[in-house]
Amino acid sequence: MNPVVELLLSLLLLVSSFFTLVGSIGLVKLTDFFKRLHAPTKATTLGVGCVLIVSIFYHALIGNSFHPREVLISVFLLITAPISAHMMAKAALSLRLKKRPQCPTDETPDPSEDDSVEVGGSDPI
Repeated sequence: MNPVVELLLSLLLLVSSFFTLVGSIGLVKLTDFFKRLHAPTKATTLGVGCVLIVSIFYHALIGNSFHPREVLISVFLLITAPISAHMMAKAALSLRLKKRPQCPTDETPDPSEDDSVEVGGSDPI
């Protein structure tokens, strides 16, 4: 393979690694549920998309026969990521989450940190 093409594919893999790392850090560090939902769905989708582009070009350049696996993965990712994010956001809106839920490993629940603010009232949806 041409060294320039190898360099471009390597750079695209580095970009992919960066986006995946940013999405993962955003998932861990952000406190608000909707911010935590936004970080991995956007950044990680870009990261996986770059890996799939590299895979398509790599297999095309080394002369392997065409397999639709990268295209199928891309379609599956682009269809399922927004739908799952939308479903989680709708669930969070119906639960009225304001901050990160308590970790299940915590021994004692703190009653002052109740996530659902209102029990009754008008529905915001």
